[in-house]
Amino acid sequence: MLYLCTMIRHFLDYIAIERKYSPRTVEAYRDDLRDFGRFMGWSAKGADPLVVSAEQVRKVGEDDVKTWMLEMLEQDKQSPRSVKRKLSALRSFYRFMLRTGKVTRDVTARVVPPKADKPLPVFFRPAEMAEEERLSDERLATCGDSFEDIRDALIIEMLYQTGMRQAEMLGLQDKDLDLQQGQVRIFGKRRKERIVPFGPALAEQIKEYMEARAELITGPQTFFVKQSKSGEVVPMTKNTLYNIVRTRMGEVSTLKKHSPHVLRHTFATTMLDNGADIRTIQALLGHASLSTTQVYTHTTFEQIKRVYMETHPRAKKDKK
Repeated sequence: MLYLCTMIRHFLDYIAIERKYSPRTVEAYRDDLRDFGRFMGWSAKGADPLVVSAEQVRKVGEDDVKTWMLEMLEQDKQSPRSVKRKLSALRSFYRFMLRTGKVTRDVTARVVPPKADKPLPVFFRPAEMAEEERLSDERLATCGDSFEDIRDALIIEMLYQTGMRQAEMLGLQDKDLDLQQGQVRIFGKRRKERIVPFGPALAEQIKEYMEARAELITGPQTFFVKQSKSGEVVPMTKNTLYNIVRTRMGEVSTLKKHSPHVLRHTFATTMLDNGADIRTIQALLGHASLSTTQVYTHTTFEQIKRVYMETHPRAKKDKK
């Protein structure tokens, strides 16, 4: 008998190896498919709902998928964005099974996902970034240029000046940086490569960090490192990077969220506000679709509207 657990394994291998999805995305797809299995009652109580016969999979109908979506929206109170993502995972899986001949029809093909409003990206203000820079300089001047202070200041500056994603920064290696040319090679989603330039000031900051790091460890390696509790030098982790940004930016910003991704939004918004065209920003961010980048034009318009309403003498005047 053919079991879904085998098909799931083949599907997850396919998106991980051939499509080059990130481990986090692969894990999310697996969890979404498991949720659908639970809804369909594909397993006995306590068993893994991914284990099911191919015959049961073929019995799934379009109405089952729609009911699953409605239950998530109405009973579980999940957001339309979350439900849309789960449907996307199920749709990708059925398309894979259709191509490999495991099923004869895609029951998700005509299912319309719920509309999800795209929230405007938040970003740090120029004054906040200037204040962070001032505090970093002050900290380096008073703390004797410790390795952690040099590294943490560079992390903020690289995120702000290159717009790279958190995962891209964690995967950065020494060989990806060209200080002479002032550019960094970044491997984005699905290992798509792009080159992002940077200025001489950042190049000097990178050089300073590498010199400080050389006192701890030598040789080619993951670019950003940290010291473990035992004193061992190991690659920077996601939690450490997040906490560095949260702590540093939390000192200067009143935003509720202080994450590496907010600095990515700040990079894009700063570029747009200073005259960069949308296609250039798309290339620098590594967006496959221009529509993904265009959200920043809405952000800028909202900023323009806010400034207009605050400063034009007749903007708030009621017509009598």
